Amino acid sequence: MNFDRTIAISNRVIRQVTKDHRSLALIIVAPVLVMSLVGFSLVDQEDILNRIAPALLGVFVLFFTFLLTGVSFLRERSQGTLERLNITPVSRADLLVGYLFGFLLFAMLQSAVILGYTVLVLPVLYQGAIWHVFLVLVLLTIVAVSLGILVSTFAKNEFQVVQFIPIIIVPQIFLTGVIVPVESMPWVLEKISIVFPLRYAVEMLVGIMLEGRSLVDFGTEIIVLAGFGIVFLIGASLTVRR
Repeated sequence: MNFDRTIAISNRVIRQVTKDHRSLALIIVAPVLVMSLVGFSLVDQEDILNRIAPALLGVFVLFFTFLLTGVSFLRERSQGTLERLNITPVSRADLLVGYLFGFLLFAMLQSAVILGYTVLVLPVLYQGAIWHVFLVLVLLTIVAVSLGILVSTFAKNEFQVVQFIPIIIVPQIFLTGVIVPVESMPWVLEKISIVFPLRYAVEMLVGIMLEGRSLVDFGTEIIVLAGFGIVFLIGASLTVRR
């Protein structure tokens, strides 16, 4: 992998997304609107809001990052950008890592907006260190970006990317402790939830925000979540056509 080529691709992605007003709106405006809806609908039920906020942070970061990355990467394919890059001496590693870094910058900005708005504006009470929460969201963001790139390689248009949401995102909402604690689910569903990255992010977010724990208590979850990101990126490298 060539570092200069990777950075050049990342810079091109950053310039491209910056010029796209729709993507910028998805990054900043959409999460704020959704979090506002949740917060103000539970304005008189602070206990419920504080209890569900950690899981909702993970859901919204995963959902919006996946959507942003999937649609943006698909647009790169449909406009022929990837084809032009593929006839240059750029390797698959340069290509995918460059896109990963480029999209990751905006995804991290989005995570910061969601977290900041949740704890400062709503506001949601929390016990642990807020920077630990942000690091978990960054790790989940990396997974979501890699997943978005992988899924977009199987889609032919933006509508098909959206169609993957009920298959990939919705099951994670129901089976990873967002609505019902994992330990309270039937045994079969509990075992199925093991293959969903959101489960590990929710466990860490709940542990930090509600129980005051730190990242050192979640070594296994961190390793597993990072492993998901690596697997998804490797999968994308195998499906992107030269």
